[in-house]
Amino acid sequence: MPSSFRKWRWRKRSTPVAITTLLPKPKEAVESIGFGRFHILLFVIMGSANIVEAMEIMLLAVVSPEIRCEWRLEDWQVALVSTMVFLGFMVCGVLCGYVADKYGRWKVVFGGFIWASYFSLLTSFSPSYGWFIFLRCMVGCGVAATSQGFVLKTEFIPSKYRAYLLPLASIFWMLGSMLIIVLGMTVVPTMGWRWMIRFSIIPSIILIGLFMVIPESARFQVSAGNIQGALSTLKWIARMNGATLPEGELREPEVTERGNAITLISPAFRRTSLLLWFVASFSYYGSVLSSSELLEKNLLCMTDADAEHQIKHNQEEALCYCIPFNMADYQTLLISCLGEVALIPLNIGLLNIFGRKPSFAILQLLSAFFFMLVNICTTMFGFTVLLFLLRSVVSMNFNVVYIYTAEVYPTSVRSIGMGFCTSFSRVGGMIAPFIAQVLMSKSVILALSPFAIACVICAVGVAFLPIETRGRALLQDA
Repeated sequence: MPSSFRKWRWRKRSTPVAITTLLPKPKEAVESIGFGRFHILLFVIMGSANIVEAMEIMLLAVVSPEIRCEWRLEDWQVALVSTMVFLGFMVCGVLCGYVADKYGRWKVVFGGFIWASYFSLLTSFSPSYGWFIFLRCMVGCGVAATSQGFVLKTEFIPSKYRAYLLPLASIFWMLGSMLIIVLGMTVVPTMGWRWMIRFSIIPSIILIGLFMVIPESARFQVSAGNIQGALSTLKWIARMNGATLPEGELREPEVTERGNAITLISPAFRRTSLLLWFVASFSYYGSVLSSSELLEKNLLCMTDADAEHQIKHNQEEALCYCIPFNMADYQTLLISCLGEVALIPLNIGLLNIFGRKPSFAILQLLSAFFFMLVNICTTMFGFTVLLFLLRSVVSMNFNVVYIYTAEVYPTSVRSIGMGFCTSFSRVGGMIAPFIAQVLMSKSVILALSPFAIACVICAVGVAFLPIETRGRALLQDA
């Protein structure tokens, strides 16, 4: 009998005689069940969580011109709004990961939906700038919890499908980004930014109901000693997929050291935590906020600029710009959002052919290249194309780093590992606004160069990561 099957036992109820049955361990069970209707349901519902996260993050780019004018904010105050969201994410990310490893992924994600919706709604009633940044910080905490849905999704997907399905989650992020931009186009000019925020929580409320049909991770249940719960979950998934599991009782040793943060700073993992995530976040939010700032302040070098876009604005000229996005600006942002899914086939090809590490290095170098190209003087169409390509590669960076992190950490610390990484990445997100939104008024090339340099350094550092996870089953314990 193969060693991987030795700890599974089955007892037929009609007889006291113990009979050995070839049932797999959780990782083999997930692989043997294969891909089916359950995974489609999981992909749609958990992918939709990315819609909520994207709307909350992209809302900052859309609402910045409005709050700048309403409260007469300086550049650093506008940048502080984004920083406070990422601060909330950073503080709560590790805590949510620890709780998810101790008590379950499902509880944390479900609570995150409710928390983010509640505080996002309160944001729309903010009487002052101080209340606004505090409540957005609380929203960041909720978004940190919902991001644990990626762990839950990863632990149910067979290894050979992860490189195909997980990048496709970018579709949902793109939909969330586009939805908040469409709300900005239609609601802000007529009803104001407060109603835009109120409408933006509707997807969260819908997802709270849909999420009830998703079970707790069977891998977590096994690591927590809930063997019967894991077996019930696996049987239910098998029935949905039209597969079968032998009747029996699952035996697997409980993992007592769950959520041990010491594992995260071991030589095998600490570079994953510190390097990949910081630069992925720094470059992504740098691209989003830079594009918004360039459009809002008309800082683009345009060869075909109209009369409105020939007027340049900087902090020395006026304290308050009061220049909302026009329809052309919203259209440019919409097109750039499409870039997040346009190159998914390339992303999937890189992951399956070259692996996770080489893919990340290639994408980082491409990101640096397009960051510098944004500096060139071009037409509005040319800028839109460059922004489209830049958003494509920086979003693919995030796809790779999410997949690699979920695969490299064992189940016993996967959630806290993901929580720590996403939290640390928000340091990059906290710094990016002060470069993209404050330094941009002084010099476009000076503001974009740090993002390009960081991508190049990261591409070199990826070569020293000790683990390649392509084709590797998820580990249960370190």
